[in-house]
Amino acid sequence: MPKSAPAVLPSPAETVACCSPLTAEPLDAATADRIAPLLKALADPVRLRLVSLVASHEDGEACVCDLNDAFELSQPTISHHLKVLHQVGLLERSKRGVWVYYRVSTTALADVASLLGGVAR
Repeated sequence: MPKSAPAVLPSPAETVACCSPLTAEPLDAATADRIAPLLKALADPVRLRLVSLVASHEDGEACVCDLNDAFELSQPTISHHLKVLHQVGLLERSKRGVWVYYRVSTTALADVASLLGGVAR
């Protein structure tokens, strides 16, 4: 009997894209489980600062070498945080020579804003 390929789940950023605002309808458990890694990634102070630094950098992208001086952390630690942000879909990256450049996924950030939006004051 042939085995079927495992189902590919959407990334946390892709899951957020298809969700209504939290106030429109309750999230089901599976959707909440898929979105949580994205929100956890943003909840870390270093990662939140990295997203802000990359987004506000000239031309909207930054090299790893541009980000190291903003923190009292080792380069491998910064790279780990950038990797987590990339894995959840918040950062896009491209390699140029020996350097990796990061750009914020404006679509993913807009989707997070939409998910959290619609809250009446």
